[in-house]
Amino acid sequence: MPNGQPSPARPATFREVFAQREYRFVLTAGVLSWVGDYLAKAAVTLLVYRETESVALSAAAFAISYLPWLVGGPLLATVAERHPHRAVMVTCDLIRMVLLLVIAVPGMPTPLILALLFTATLANPPGQAARSALLPRILTGDRLVVGMSINASVGQAAQVVGYLLGAAIAAASPTLALLVTSATYAVSATLIRLGVIARPTAMKAAHRSHLLRETGEGFRIVFGQPVLRAIAILVFSAMLFSIVPEGLAAAWAGQHADDMDQGLAQAVIMAAVPAGYILGGLVVGRLVAPARRIALMRPLAVLAPLLLVPTLLDPSPIVVALLAAGCGFAVAGLLPTANGLFVQALPDGFRARAFGVMASGMQVIQGLAVLVTGLLAERFSIPLVVGLWSSAGVLLMTAVVLSWPSQAKVDAAIEATSRADAPDPAPPAPRPGPDHPGDQPVNSPAGGQRDARERHRDTVS
Repeated sequence: MPNGQPSPARPATFREVFAQREYRFVLTAGVLSWVGDYLAKAAVTLLVYRETESVALSAAAFAISYLPWLVGGPLLATVAERHPHRAVMVTCDLIRMVLLLVIAVPGMPTPLILALLFTATLANPPGQAARSALLPRILTGDRLVVGMSINASVGQAAQVVGYLLGAAIAAASPTLALLVTSATYAVSATLIRLGVIARPTAMKAAHRSHLLRETGEGFRIVFGQPVLRAIAILVFSAMLFSIVPEGLAAAWAGQHADDMDQGLAQAVIMAAVPAGYILGGLVVGRLVAPARRIALMRPLAVLAPLLLVPTLLDPSPIVVALLAAGCGFAVAGLLPTANGLFVQALPDGFRARAFGVMASGMQVIQGLAVLVTGLLAERFSIPLVVGLWSSAGVLLMTAVVLSWPSQAKVDAAIEATSRADAPDPAPPAPRPGPDHPGDQPVNSPAGGQRDARERHRDTVS
């Protein structure tokens, strides 16, 4: 293929994606940051519990990492939009590195630990927004979709690895776990600095205004453009039910303590959705052609909640895990494709802000889904709650896919974005002529001599 681009009729290969040197550096740095994030959660949670013996405070230490997304994710992502993405990513990693080192100092008061942890997690939204906005500048076409699938699957694996490492190392020494976390951020910053090309911010000067106004523009472009709005609704709807088995896993396992060890049952259910997500992202992203992926988005959207409806029958934890894994597989099959369309239909100068809007919305929706189903499960049985919640999800997803814009509208939105992002054509050079004082016609001896001199000067320079 010309320029090494994959054919539109087939998916890009992993080889083609990993052939991009910058992508390899960004992915490796991202894995280190993700592992560091989850390792820090496990370490700080255990550290706070050992210092206070308070379940509430240890839970607060775990939950505080989500707070920046809820209270200021879009605003912080707008800050990332204003500056070169490489510089933002490096700065965010260095901030987290330093603050985790401070938290590791022995004898630190618990309130100060929580304050420092919150400050460190403020770097997550701009860092992740910058990484998300940078990826389309590295990968193009179907390579971008496959790259997003790899990122999503690796991110899920990093979550599992981070929790396991954090629990194992923190059990021996929370301080050591925090030092390891700080080191992951240091290496991540180094990789980004050395392996990513310095690019200017894509935000045009004409779009610069007040920070709050710029943040509002991120919301307006996501929800004001029909194609982007349809994708956002699809993604947010998927988050409403796919997180529920994971969020209720502890209580669900407790109800089957006679059938299976409670700890093992909880681990199996919690790991099921990430495991299904990893498999679905890799299989659909690699083996299914781009056009077929787009066609599969709508049936997969309905299938994801439908797979959880049989929980109404109160199956064993193993069956629940299999159903949850199937849901994760379906969600992973549609999300990278939806994200790829979203990025292509999104003007370059708005990508970080739009990512902040989407990421914050996903965090809020997942939290609300777990909170609401948890409150319902206090009064009704968990199988009944999850089964009916998922049945409502089927109806919601059916409505979403029936209102999905036509492919012609999606293509038109992407084409309009491509035209808007294209560089402005250079103004034509003024033609010398008698109307310009001092200029000679090009066919005159003087004009020809000057043209020759200018061509020689350009060649020398």
